[in-house]
Amino acid sequence: MNRREFLRMGLSAGMAAGLPMTSRANAKNQNDGNTAKPNLVIVHTDEQNFRTLGCYRKLLSKDQAFVWGDGVNVETPYADKLAEQGALCSSFYAASPVCTPSRASFVSGLYPYATGAGNNHEALNDNVVTFGEVLRKNGYSTSYVGKWHLDGNEKPGFAPQRKFGFEDNRYMINRGHWKMFKEDENGFDFIGKFSPDKNKYKYELKDFNETNYATDFLTDRTLEIIERDQKKPFCVMLSIPDPHDPNNVRAPYNKMYDDLEVQTPRTMTAALESTPKWNSMKSKNAMKNMSSYLAKQYFGMVKCIDDNLGKLMKRLDELNLSKNTILVFTSDHGEMLGEHAKKNKGLPFEASACVPFIIRYPENIRPGKLIRKAYTTTDFTPSILGMMGVDHKDYNFHGEDLSKDFTGQESELLDDRVVYYRHAGGQWVAAVNSRYKLIFASTYLDQEPVLYDLEKDPDELKNFYEDPAYKSIADKMSAQLKQKMNQFKEPKIDFISV
Repeated sequence: MNRREFLRMGLSAGMAAGLPMTSRANAKNQNDGNTAKPNLVIVHTDEQNFRTLGCYRKLLSKDQAFVWGDGVNVETPYADKLAEQGALCSSFYAASPVCTPSRASFVSGLYPYATGAGNNHEALNDNVVTFGEVLRKNGYSTSYVGKWHLDGNEKPGFAPQRKFGFEDNRYMINRGHWKMFKEDENGFDFIGKFSPDKNKYKYELKDFNETNYATDFLTDRTLEIIERDQKKPFCVMLSIPDPHDPNNVRAPYNKMYDDLEVQTPRTMTAALESTPKWNSMKSKNAMKNMSSYLAKQYFGMVKCIDDNLGKLMKRLDELNLSKNTILVFTSDHGEMLGEHAKKNKGLPFEASACVPFIIRYPENIRPGKLIRKAYTTTDFTPSILGMMGVDHKDYNFHGEDLSKDFTGQESELLDDRVVYYRHAGGQWVAAVNSRYKLIFASTYLDQEPVLYDLEKDPDELKNFYEDPAYKSIADKMSAQLKQKMNQFKEPKIDFISV
């Protein structure tokens, strides 16, 4: 069975048939009869491979779902439940698959270059308007908890002075992957030692516990904010700094996956033999300790995140807020985890650029909906504002308001929309839809264009660009890429054939 067939089966088969859609025009916040405005809660992780979620593995053939070996996976019942109760996007891409530019596009609806934060550690321009600012102006209580990475080089940079609409940013942290936090009479701070001159953070694993570990601590602060603001419309974004390295997690998650027999992804060997020039092979041995790196720690971080998502979902139910709250689960970019012989991100491959995106909005989004249409992080801000009924016609977003894709009656949406994303440093640019991916390299790499057919070759190993049968597809995607880059005034980089 091929990728398209699996995606067609996916979530829509075997999940709830879905409730009739009803207008939200007269809806009421269950705890506040004076407002019809929906709440918004976003759980945003850092560097999460989409295959670590069971709801995404269900969409894939066995060899694609278990690239590290048969049965090598982490169970994520709460993310899976969220997908069963809402919609899942199979082709949601980071506008640029590294932290700062992806986050910049997510909060602003603009391509990264236009925000001032087109590369890691750059700062948003003062004039950038985020969805938080739009919601604040529309009467929402707005809060941000966790990693921000949009205020320049300041590290840790607690509670940046520029709030960008997130009025409560006490727990906003500009940079760093701090593993433990505390809050006492002296305020909010990390636990451990940080040497700014050496950019080194040291901590003791034995000090981890369920109250100070970053994922738990930040989730608990988010729950406190929700309880505080439950009687009025609120927006809170929880930005968890895991499962990004350093790859350590608290007990019992640190030992949960010790017995897994992690195998080398088949694309690792293939990449070492032949790979496009934008996939540098400088780190051929980077995954030699993958068993410990992946099974013991990365999966453990994912499991901890999922359990905290479950805690959040349970609390929304207990407060009688779930019905009128839009709940989003997503990430800024992926993690290669040994595929194509690489770790981390920054590449056009699916494991790096395609991120999980799940959204629940009871009575407005059909349960178990599967959306097979390409989006980038630029689409989030206009789409979420549209879904919330917030007027945004005066803002010039690069992304589109595609809220009707989510609220439509169909259980599965198929669309060949083309979007683009690019390397922050200008090495490559990619046009992609739900099946094909066309990548152009900068001329200095001397790399021919690459066209992947994600249905026939989900491993992204075979270049179909010179295949006559794919000429019309390549030409169409190339033309749309050029049109979109011109439309959004993307800075000119000498990409081959673009």
